[in-house]
Amino acid sequence: MIPLYSAEQVREADNYAINKLGIPGIVLMENASRSIVSAILERFPDVGYFDCFGIVCGKGNNGGDGFAVARHLINMGFAVSVVSIGKEKDLKGDALINYRVLKKMQNEGIKFKFKEFNSVRDLNLLRDCTFIIDAILGTGAKGELREPYSNIVNKLNSFDAVKIAIDLPTGLDLSNSTAGEIFESDFTVTLAEYKTGLFYGKGYKYAGEIAKGSIGIGPEIFDEMEIDTYLIEPEDAFAGLPLKETDIYKYSAGKVMVIAGSGNLPGAAILATKSAMRIGAGAVYLAFPKSIKNLAQQKLESEITIPYSDESKEFLSVKSLRDIHNKLNSVDVAAIGPGLGRAPETVEAVRKILKHHSNINMVLDADAIFAINQNYKNFPLKNRILTPHHREFADLLGISQKELENDLIGAGKKFTNETGAFLVLKGAPTIIFNPAGEVFINSTGNPGMAKFGTGDVLTGMIAGLLAQTKNIESSVITGVYLHSLIADLLLEEKTEFSINAETILDNIPEGIKFLRNSFVQET
Repeated sequence: MIPLYSAEQVREADNYAINKLGIPGIVLMENASRSIVSAILERFPDVGYFDCFGIVCGKGNNGGDGFAVARHLINMGFAVSVVSIGKEKDLKGDALINYRVLKKMQNEGIKFKFKEFNSVRDLNLLRDCTFIIDAILGTGAKGELREPYSNIVNKLNSFDAVKIAIDLPTGLDLSNSTAGEIFESDFTVTLAEYKTGLFYGKGYKYAGEIAKGSIGIGPEIFDEMEIDTYLIEPEDAFAGLPLKETDIYKYSAGKVMVIAGSGNLPGAAILATKSAMRIGAGAVYLAFPKSIKNLAQQKLESEITIPYSDESKEFLSVKSLRDIHNKLNSVDVAAIGPGLGRAPETVEAVRKILKHHSNINMVLDADAIFAINQNYKNFPLKNRILTPHHREFADLLGISQKELENDLIGAGKKFTNETGAFLVLKGAPTIIFNPAGEVFINSTGNPGMAKFGTGDVLTGMIAGLLAQTKNIESSVITGVYLHSLIADLLLEEKTEFSINAETILDNIPEGIKFLRNSFVQET
């Protein structure tokens, strides 16, 4: 796991270095600027001396970093153009020192372009630059941009250049990863430590590739801080793969019942059921309406259909439960919801299952989540896994999607604290919340996954893993990471246009093999 820190924690480390360790702020800024330049040149090794770096510097320490970066690039012989949003009288401290150094260099005849900002037209100085570096606002910025910053960012986004952000893209509120107008960065060098807000929400969308820069302090300061948010790494997913003992047999390999599908939405049930088997569960059953059982049986392979009475209505009802009750009590995990439908009879049936089978591990998705919307506190959800997307989660909480996005992490933590459930909040990226208040952000996936059915495959994968390992947290982490990893591997032969639920399902074995082969086991 890669620990993620809040902007406040990084500023706390910065203050500690200055006030407790006695490291002058100008030294930290110099360390940061050198680290930023190194990261840029490492990421773009083909940059030539015919390329131009355009740097826009704000009035605070982020701008000071930009002035220092400009100086290093100039000294290395690169063409550099700098626009300073603040005039000398607007600057102070370490930023002012680096501003004055640049001005003296210009007065000494060292060639580079420098302009103080008066209007958006001044940014045309950077129009022909190969790289645009955003050093405008730092981690203390909150809320949406105001003038002139929104116009500045909008203008910079219009330039055909590689865009680089120092610490974070200007316009991003790191506290909740929201933004209005935002610098659309291709590459962000974040300083001291990785910050949570860069890895979800608007940060995930606009920070681009992220590298960590140094301000010259060791990890000991951060090791003392309390952390509850992490970025999932490949080894975390690998650790959750089931171990197959030599004396295993089909029933000891994990038993799953999938309660899913209806006459209108049969495909979701097939995807979830096959995924549970493909991920390694030994016995997988699909509870399905009796009147249309052939729809399922024709599509399934070694999975078994448990037909229930539906009075030709083609959906689950309370009367149907007597046909699946005994088998449900015998399985390790129940996966409920994909394609079930939202008929009142189905909603009531799902509620009865939740209340009367509290001893069974469950993965609740889609229509099963709908069945408890805004009444979730009345149902036993402890140690159960819910897998909503953002709109479904907002509906579950009874709030608007906008309200959810304004406090995504906080809402997830509050929900799992209240219920004792595990929350898999599907999106780009998918975020996992556990009842202990920890947050795990997925680091795999691509836009090709935004298709019907991919969530149903994830439901089956998590259920299948849990049936084998009996470990909820590791099953969720491995299922989420592996599901998206498979989509990433498919990009080697396909495009994001042709990835779909079926291709992810079919490539589960290849994804597991790739993950296994990524680690050398010591003997």
